[in-house]
Amino acid sequence: MRLLQSRRLQLLLSVALLLFTVQVLFRLIFFFGFADFSDNEAAGFGVLVKAWWIGLRFDARLAILLTMPLLLLMVPKWHLLEKRWAQRVVAGYVLLTVLFLSLFNVFDLGHYAYLGIRMDSTVVRFFDDIAISASMVWESYPVIWITLGVTLLCAITFRLVSALVGRVFSVPGEKLGKWSVAWRCALVFTVAFWTTIGRLSDVPLRWNNAFFTGDPEIGALGLNPMLYFYETMDFSEANYDLEQVKAHYEAVADYLGLEGAARDAAKPNFLRRIEADPQAPFASMERPPNIVFVMLESLGASRVSAYGNPLKTTPVLDDIAENGWFFEHFYVPVSGTAKTVWASITGLPDVSTVKTATRNPLIAHQRTIINAFTDHEKYYFLGGSAGWANMRALIKASIDGLHLYEEGSYTEPRVDVWGISDLSLFREADKVLREIPREKPFFAIVQTAANHRPFTLPEDKGDFVPDSPDAQALYQAGFKSAEQYNAVRFLDYNVGEFFKMAKAGGYFDNTVFVFYGDHNNRITITPHMAEFYEKLDLDGLHVPHMIYAPKLLQPQVVEEAVSLVDVLPTVAGLFGVPYDYSGLGRDVSKHPQGQERYVFTQTADKRHPVIGVIGKQWMLRMQSDGGNAKLHEIYSDDPEADYSAQYPEKAARLRELAKGLYETSHFLHYDNVEETPGAGQ
Repeated sequence: MRLLQSRRLQLLLSVALLLFTVQVLFRLIFFFGFADFSDNEAAGFGVLVKAWWIGLRFDARLAILLTMPLLLLMVPKWHLLEKRWAQRVVAGYVLLTVLFLSLFNVFDLGHYAYLGIRMDSTVVRFFDDIAISASMVWESYPVIWITLGVTLLCAITFRLVSALVGRVFSVPGEKLGKWSVAWRCALVFTVAFWTTIGRLSDVPLRWNNAFFTGDPEIGALGLNPMLYFYETMDFSEANYDLEQVKAHYEAVADYLGLEGAARDAAKPNFLRRIEADPQAPFASMERPPNIVFVMLESLGASRVSAYGNPLKTTPVLDDIAENGWFFEHFYVPVSGTAKTVWASITGLPDVSTVKTATRNPLIAHQRTIINAFTDHEKYYFLGGSAGWANMRALIKASIDGLHLYEEGSYTEPRVDVWGISDLSLFREADKVLREIPREKPFFAIVQTAANHRPFTLPEDKGDFVPDSPDAQALYQAGFKSAEQYNAVRFLDYNVGEFFKMAKAGGYFDNTVFVFYGDHNNRITITPHMAEFYEKLDLDGLHVPHMIYAPKLLQPQVVEEAVSLVDVLPTVAGLFGVPYDYSGLGRDVSKHPQGQERYVFTQTADKRHPVIGVIGKQWMLRMQSDGGNAKLHEIYSDDPEADYSAQYPEKAARLRELAKGLYETSHFLHYDNVEETPGAGQ
């Protein structure tokens, strides 16, 4: 091949292949010497092949990244590689890289043998007492034989690289023209780029792809230890203050209604047992209803006509609100799609100060009430990739026996960056749900995406007809453009089409549909909404929420404040299922009559958040450190006015609660983690 006649390219490819081979060697050692899949029912041949394929792509990515520094010696104009010292630098660099790779993998294997998990950034805890850790290693592992093995591998590497460099530069290179150089460089760049990305997609290969089954042992096989360690560096320290959690424990325990053994301020404990309720509405049914959660992308309450939007934007959701359970004061704790996915599954506000909680590999396996529905088959549908924000890891690791449908699972065409259209998504979900045997109930989550820039209306949009109100009408209704307005209308239309499918499929009458927005997108003005939503920065958190089962539930309006973290406990309360829970959500139906209900909120910059609690009448807002606390009467003529002086006891109580929920949320990100099977053995 003429391509390999270039000495520089030949050297680069050879080094990359060598580094890849070293990693494959350690992957083989891990597979045959440390991973035990003999009793793992999930580890079928096809699954292991897929895990290997993912792991090899990670290995190839790291090989390319580690080869890139050699490009500094390969600038054609300088001809550095013609010089002996530069050739020695190449050989030395490769030797040191292989040594580092080898030692890192050896430590990773030891870490896995000891704890049953791949090495992550928390390994720094072993340096707290280096003498004890070193003694443990010496007494537990064949250190001498390992050292000899690594030395032998490095010696072989040095001989190979020295021979390679000598052979490559012992003959004159081919003199190439400009076009030849251009196409070779373009080809190498393209191959290197897509190898580094790891997949032909706009979402690169990420650590969560290794957890495609949700099984930690299979996930460990698919990981690259060095890349995984790097991914966890932002999360090396558990981001919570235990002393603050203890200081505010009583306020949070009262809020959650903790009693008896579940209440322990000295060692903060939030795990409690919710017993089965035989009096629950669906508890006595021989075959419990199905459950379908629908997350409405970027749909704030101000967009929905049931909440007062002057344009008839959402006739389907309006009917649901009228004939179902309609929640007037419903809030997501923190704005953002990934943060909503996290809170809806875990029951915890995503108060992470580094990106989002879904991106933290150390806390992916969370407890969730979804697993309490043991009779229900679990499904998750989204039109794009679950790899976005690493949501796949949380979803697959936390929900037992989940069937995940995402990008690549569908026959419907992709329409934009968010995957298939929402109409297509509902069609694909319906295909699956109507094929489930009628005697088997299901729990499905459908995550829509199209009500988001670029607000794509697909070619196949059924009989939906776009509308074009005048600019003033759009502005007064809070829309920036007709595209944004029609995206909301199309989302509403798609819900109506899904209902038609469900009725035709025979599962509509026996299904509880749960709708909630994930956040509001950017708005102009909302004169149809109460003034406090804008004044107190709540537009992004106030979203629609309805529970709809016309054959099973009587309509009602819930006026008290309700949070996204309350949704699963409330639905579980309808079914009367028992479960263990350490989240911050509460069953709405169990709230004492006449007592104002408060929920947690967080806005502003994640590094300097404004936190608070809001009820039907009052809101307390302050900086996350407790400063600048203000008590607001939300429906007053001046919702920004501070009433702390007039109601000091209320202000103090709500300030304590807001701070407590904030600090406890940080703590529970880690305390709500379910132990990985085999860890610590």
